[in-house]
Amino acid sequence: MPDIRVTEGAKRAQDAGKPVVTIEQTGSALRRPDEQRQTLKGLGLNKMHRRRTLEDTPAVRGMINKVHHLVRIVEDDK
Repeated sequence: MPDIRVTEGAKRAQDAGKPVVTIEQTGSALRRPDEQRQTLKGLGLNKMHRRRTLEDTPAVRGMINKVHHLVRIVEDDK
């Protein structure tokens, strides 16, 4: 079962009814530029198949876009 963690900001956003996004790391950071490795760390991802739920902001979307080939957005089953 994947490790799913919700950040503190995402918890507050969910409570306030703001949108959140769940991402999962699908590609390895090995042999990637340091900038992409640091972006994955900034998103809270550092190992394959880890998931994080983050507040859906333009900054987070920009980070996801930068490493779009290494992550996927998980659709919630609600």
